[in-house]
Amino acid sequence: MTGNIIDGKEIARQLRGALRSQVQSLTAEHAVTPGLAVILVGSNAASQLYVRMKKQACAEVGITSFSHELPDDTTEDALLSLIYTLNNHPAVHGILVQLPLPPHIHTQRIVEAISPDKDVDGFHPHNMGLLATGTPLFRPCTPWGCLELLRVSGVEVAGRHAVVVGRSNIVGKPVALMLLAEHATVTLCHSRTTHLAQQISQADILVAAIGQPEKIPGAWIKPGAVVIDVGINRRADGTLCGDVCFAEALPRVAAITPVPGGVGPMTIAMLLKNTVLGAERCIA
Repeated sequence: MTGNIIDGKEIARQLRGALRSQVQSLTAEHAVTPGLAVILVGSNAASQLYVRMKKQACAEVGITSFSHELPDDTTEDALLSLIYTLNNHPAVHGILVQLPLPPHIHTQRIVEAISPDKDVDGFHPHNMGLLATGTPLFRPCTPWGCLELLRVSGVEVAGRHAVVVGRSNIVGKPVALMLLAEHATVTLCHSRTTHLAQQISQADILVAAIGQPEKIPGAWIKPGAVVIDVGINRRADGTLCGDVCFAEALPRVAAITPVPGGVGPMTIAMLLKNTVLGAERCIA
Protein backbone atom coordinates (compact mmCIF):
# COMPACT_ATOMS: atom_id res chain seq x y z
CA MET A 1 0.00 0.00 0.00
CA THR A 2 1.25 3.49 -0.82
CA GLY A 3 -0.63 6.40 0.70
CA ASN A 4 -2.08 9.29 -1.22
CA ILE A 5 -0.55 12.65 -0.39
CA ILE A 6 -3.21 15.22 0.48
CA ASP A 7 -2.23 18.39 -1.39
CA GLY A 8 -3.09 21.24 0.97
CA LYS A 9 -1.69 23.83 -1.43
CA GLU A 10 -4.07 22.79 -4.20
CA ILE A 11 -7.10 22.49 -1.93
CA ALA A 12 -6.36 25.93 -0.47
CA ARG A 13 -5.97 27.35 -3.99
CA GLN A 14 -9.39 26.03 -4.97
CA LEU A 15 -10.93 27.46 -1.80
CA ARG A 16 -9.40 30.88 -2.46
CA GLY A 17 -10.92 30.78 -5.96
CA ALA A 18 -14.37 30.12 -4.52
CA LEU A 19 -13.90 32.89 -1.96
CA ARG A 20 -12.89 35.32 -4.71
CA SER A 21 -16.26 34.71 -6.37
CA GLN A 22 -18.09 35.22 -3.06
CA VAL A 23 -16.27 38.50 -2.45
CA GLN A 24 -17.12 39.72 -5.95
CA SER A 25 -20.79 38.92 -5.36
CA LEU A 26 -20.83 40.69 -2.00
CA THR A 27 -19.27 43.77 -3.53
CA ALA A 28 -21.50 43.82 -6.62
CA GLU A 29 -24.82 42.94 -4.96
CA HIS A 30 -24.49 44.51 -1.52
CA ALA A 31 -21.66 47.07 -1.84
CA VAL A 32 -19.83 45.23 0.95
CA THR A 33 -16.16 44.34 0.68
CA PRO A 34 -14.89 42.04 3.45
CA GLY A 35 -12.22 43.68 5.57
CA LEU A 36 -9.55 42.04 7.74
CA ALA A 37 -7.49 43.99 10.27
CA VAL A 38 -4.16 42.37 11.12
CA ILE A 39 -2.21 43.64 14.11
CA LEU A 40 1.48 42.84 14.48
CA VAL A 41 3.33 43.89 17.62
CA GLY A 42 7.11 43.70 17.49
CA SER A 43 9.71 42.49 15.03
CA ASN A 44 9.48 38.70 15.26
CA ALA A 45 10.70 37.52 11.84
CA ALA A 46 8.34 34.53 11.62
CA SER A 47 5.36 36.70 12.58
CA GLN A 48 6.31 39.29 9.97
CA LEU A 49 6.40 36.54 7.33
CA TYR A 50 2.99 35.19 8.37
CA VAL A 51 1.48 38.68 8.24
CA ARG A 52 2.86 39.25 4.73
CA MET A 53 1.40 35.94 3.60
CA LYS A 54 -2.01 36.84 5.05
CA LYS A 55 -1.99 40.25 3.36
CA GLN A 56 -1.08 38.66 0.02
CA ALA A 57 -3.87 36.12 0.40
CA CYS A 58 -6.36 38.90 1.16
CA ALA A 59 -5.32 40.76 -1.98
CA GLU A 60 -5.73 37.59 -4.06
CA VAL A 61 -9.38 37.11 -3.12
CA GLY A 62 -10.35 40.79 -2.93
CA ILE A 63 -10.50 41.22 0.85
CA THR A 64 -9.41 44.63 2.09
CA SER A 65 -6.58 44.29 4.59
CA PHE A 66 -5.97 46.87 7.30
CA SER A 67 -2.41 46.46 8.55
CA HIS A 68 -1.32 47.77 11.94
CA GLU A 69 2.37 47.16 12.66
CA LEU A 70 3.32 48.34 16.12
CA PRO A 71 6.73 48.54 17.85
CA ASP A 72 7.94 46.06 20.46
CA ASP A 73 7.41 48.55 23.29
CA THR A 74 3.72 49.11 22.53
CA THR A 75 1.81 49.13 25.80
CA GLU A 76 -1.03 46.78 26.53
CA ASP A 77 -3.37 49.74 26.95
CA ALA A 78 -2.41 51.10 23.53
CA LEU A 79 -3.07 47.74 21.92
CA LEU A 80 -6.42 47.42 23.69
CA SER A 81 -7.38 50.90 22.51
CA LEU A 82 -6.65 49.94 18.90
CA ILE A 83 -8.71 46.76 19.23
CA TYR A 84 -11.68 48.69 20.65
CA THR A 85 -11.46 51.09 17.70
CA LEU A 86 -11.43 48.23 15.21
CA ASN A 87 -14.33 46.53 17.01
CA ASN A 88 -16.43 49.54 16.05
CA HIS A 89 -15.02 50.06 12.54
CA PRO A 90 -17.82 49.22 10.05
CA ALA A 91 -15.40 48.26 7.25
CA VAL A 92 -13.59 45.71 9.44
CA HIS A 93 -15.27 42.30 9.58
CA GLY A 94 -12.40 40.39 11.13
CA ILE A 95 -9.61 41.19 13.58
CA LEU A 96 -6.47 39.11 13.93
CA VAL A 97 -3.73 39.79 16.46
CA GLN A 98 -0.60 37.93 15.36
CA LEU A 99 0.82 35.75 18.14
CA PRO A 100 3.10 35.53 20.02
CA LEU A 101 2.89 38.93 21.64
CA PRO A 102 5.77 40.54 23.55
CA PRO A 103 6.02 39.17 27.11
CA HIS A 104 4.82 42.38 28.77
CA ILE A 105 1.40 42.03 27.09
CA HIS A 106 -1.19 39.65 28.58
CA THR A 107 -2.24 37.52 25.60
CA GLN A 108 -5.55 36.28 27.00
CA ARG A 109 -6.64 39.82 27.86
CA ILE A 110 -6.00 40.81 24.24
CA VAL A 111 -7.86 37.81 22.86
CA GLU A 112 -10.87 38.56 25.05
CA ALA A 113 -10.89 42.23 23.97
CA ILE A 114 -11.68 41.31 20.36
CA SER A 115 -15.40 41.36 19.62
CA PRO A 116 -16.65 37.75 19.24
CA ASP A 117 -18.38 38.92 16.05
CA LYS A 118 -14.97 39.81 14.55
CA ASP A 119 -12.90 37.04 16.14
CA VAL A 120 -11.87 35.33 12.90
CA ASP A 121 -9.17 33.34 14.72
CA GLY A 122 -11.94 31.72 16.77
CA PHE A 123 -9.98 32.02 20.02
CA HIS A 124 -12.38 34.15 22.07
CA PRO A 125 -13.88 32.20 25.01
CA HIS A 126 -17.35 32.99 23.68
CA ASN A 127 -16.56 31.39 20.35
CA MET A 128 -14.78 28.45 21.94
CA GLY A 129 -17.89 27.89 24.07
CA LEU A 130 -20.14 27.95 21.00
CA LEU A 131 -17.84 25.45 19.33
CA ALA A 132 -18.08 23.16 22.35
CA THR A 133 -21.88 23.26 22.24
CA GLY A 134 -21.97 22.52 18.51
CA THR A 135 -23.18 25.96 17.41
CA PRO A 136 -19.99 27.71 16.24
CA LEU A 137 -19.89 31.32 15.09
CA PHE A 138 -16.24 31.25 13.98
CA ARG A 139 -14.23 28.03 13.93
CA PRO A 140 -10.48 28.19 14.74
CA CYS A 141 -8.67 28.27 11.42
CA THR A 142 -6.13 25.45 11.67
CA PRO A 143 -8.57 22.85 13.08
CA TRP A 144 -11.17 23.87 10.51
CA GLY A 145 -8.53 23.50 7.82
CA CYS A 146 -7.89 19.93 9.03
CA LEU A 147 -11.59 19.08 8.71
CA GLU A 148 -11.76 20.68 5.28
CA LEU A 149 -8.82 18.57 4.09
CA LEU A 150 -10.69 15.45 5.21
CA ARG A 151 -13.93 16.59 3.56
CA VAL A 152 -12.41 17.51 0.20
CA SER A 153 -10.36 14.30 0.19
CA GLY A 154 -13.55 12.26 0.60
CA VAL A 155 -12.61 10.84 3.99
CA GLU A 156 -15.62 9.53 5.92
CA VAL A 157 -15.43 10.85 9.48
CA ALA A 158 -18.71 9.62 10.97
CA GLY A 159 -18.28 6.40 12.88
CA ARG A 160 -14.49 6.39 12.56
CA HIS A 161 -12.07 6.37 15.48
CA ALA A 162 -10.12 9.64 15.47
CA VAL A 163 -7.06 10.05 17.67
CA VAL A 164 -5.81 13.59 18.30
CA VAL A 165 -2.31 13.92 19.75
CA GLY A 166 -1.95 17.31 21.45
CA ARG A 167 -4.39 19.23 23.64
CA SER A 168 -3.63 22.89 22.92
CA ASN A 169 -6.44 25.44 22.83
CA ILE A 170 -5.33 26.42 19.32
CA VAL A 171 -5.44 23.00 17.64
CA GLY A 172 -5.86 19.89 19.79
CA LYS A 173 -8.98 20.68 21.78
CA PRO A 174 -10.93 22.42 18.99
CA VAL A 175 -10.11 19.80 16.35
CA ALA A 176 -11.30 17.10 18.78
CA LEU A 177 -14.58 19.00 19.19
CA MET A 178 -14.98 19.39 15.43
CA LEU A 179 -14.37 15.69 14.82
CA LEU A 180 -16.89 14.89 17.53
CA ALA A 181 -19.42 17.16 15.82
CA GLU A 182 -18.87 15.11 12.64
CA HIS A 183 -19.77 11.97 14.62
CA ALA A 184 -16.31 10.50 15.01
CA THR A 185 -15.36 8.64 18.18
CA VAL A 186 -12.53 10.79 19.51
CA THR A 187 -9.56 9.98 21.74
CA LEU A 188 -7.52 13.00 22.86
CA CYS A 189 -3.93 12.16 23.79
CA HIS A 190 -1.30 14.39 25.42
CA SER A 191 2.01 14.38 27.29
CA ARG A 192 0.57 12.40 30.21
CA THR A 193 -1.07 9.74 28.06
CA THR A 194 0.23 6.26 28.83
CA HIS A 195 0.79 3.72 26.06
CA LEU A 196 0.69 6.40 23.38
CA ALA A 197 1.77 4.01 20.63
CA GLN A 198 -1.15 1.73 21.45
CA GLN A 199 -3.62 4.62 21.32
CA ILE A 200 -2.27 5.80 17.97
CA SER A 201 -2.35 2.29 16.51
CA GLN A 202 -6.14 2.25 16.91
CA ALA A 203 -6.73 5.43 14.91
CA ASP A 204 -8.65 5.40 11.64
CA ILE A 205 -7.91 9.14 11.52
CA LEU A 206 -4.81 10.52 13.24
CA VAL A 207 -4.31 14.24 13.87
CA ALA A 208 -0.80 15.00 15.13
CA ALA A 209 -0.39 18.40 16.79
CA ILE A 210 2.39 18.22 19.38
CA GLY A 211 5.18 20.28 17.83
CA GLN A 212 7.89 17.62 18.16
CA PRO A 213 9.81 16.68 15.01
CA GLU A 214 8.95 13.21 13.74
CA LYS A 215 7.84 12.13 17.21
CA ILE A 216 5.40 9.56 15.79
CA PRO A 217 7.09 6.72 13.86
CA GLY A 218 5.33 5.04 10.99
CA ALA A 219 5.24 1.72 12.83
CA TRP A 220 2.76 3.16 15.34
CA ILE A 221 0.19 3.99 12.66
CA LYS A 222 -2.62 1.64 11.72
CA PRO A 223 -2.38 0.41 8.12
CA GLY A 224 -4.94 2.26 6.01
CA ALA A 225 -5.29 5.20 8.42
CA VAL A 226 -5.60 8.82 7.33
CA VAL A 227 -3.00 11.14 8.86
CA ILE A 228 -3.33 14.91 9.27
CA ASP A 229 0.05 16.25 10.42
CA VAL A 230 -0.31 19.73 11.91
CA GLY A 231 3.28 20.00 13.17
CA ILE A 232 5.77 22.33 11.52
CA ASN A 233 9.24 21.72 12.94
CA ARG A 234 12.73 22.61 11.79
CA ARG A 235 15.42 19.93 11.76
CA ALA A 236 19.05 20.64 12.63
CA ASP A 237 19.86 20.94 8.91
CA GLY A 238 17.19 23.64 8.48
CA THR A 239 14.63 21.52 6.62
CA LEU A 240 11.02 21.32 7.77
CA CYS A 241 9.21 18.25 9.01
CA GLY A 242 6.01 17.34 10.79
CA ASP A 243 5.22 15.49 13.98
CA VAL A 244 4.92 12.21 12.04
CA CYS A 245 7.82 10.48 10.32
CA PHE A 246 6.46 10.99 6.81
CA ALA A 247 8.77 8.57 4.98
CA GLU A 248 7.89 5.73 7.35
CA ALA A 249 4.17 6.50 7.40
CA LEU A 250 3.61 6.93 3.65
CA PRO A 251 3.78 3.21 2.72
CA ARG A 252 1.27 2.32 5.48
CA VAL A 253 -1.46 4.95 5.26
CA ALA A 254 -4.45 5.57 2.99
CA ALA A 255 -3.67 9.29 2.91
CA ILE A 256 -1.37 11.76 4.65
CA THR A 257 -0.63 15.49 4.61
CA PRO A 258 2.94 16.56 3.83
CA VAL A 259 4.96 19.15 5.74
CA PRO A 260 5.21 21.70 4.30
CA GLY A 261 2.28 21.93 1.90
CA GLY A 262 -0.42 20.20 3.93
CA VAL A 263 -2.25 21.90 6.77
CA GLY A 264 -0.30 25.18 6.61
CA PRO A 265 -1.90 26.64 3.45
CA MET A 266 -5.34 25.75 4.78
CA THR A 267 -4.94 27.87 7.92
CA ILE A 268 -4.77 31.08 5.90
CA ALA A 269 -7.55 29.92 3.56
CA MET A 270 -9.90 29.32 6.49
CA LEU A 271 -8.98 32.72 7.95
CA LEU A 272 -10.15 34.29 4.70
CA LYS A 273 -13.32 32.18 4.79
CA ASN A 274 -14.07 33.37 8.33
CA THR A 275 -13.59 36.98 7.23
CA VAL A 276 -16.03 36.53 4.34
CA LEU A 277 -18.53 34.89 6.71
CA GLY A 278 -18.18 37.89 9.02
CA ALA A 279 -19.00 40.24 6.16
CA GLU A 280 -21.99 38.12 5.10
CA ARG A 281 -23.41 38.25 8.61
CA CYS A 282 -23.40 42.04 8.43
CA ILE A 283 -25.94 41.98 5.60
CA ALA A 284 -28.02 39.04 6.81
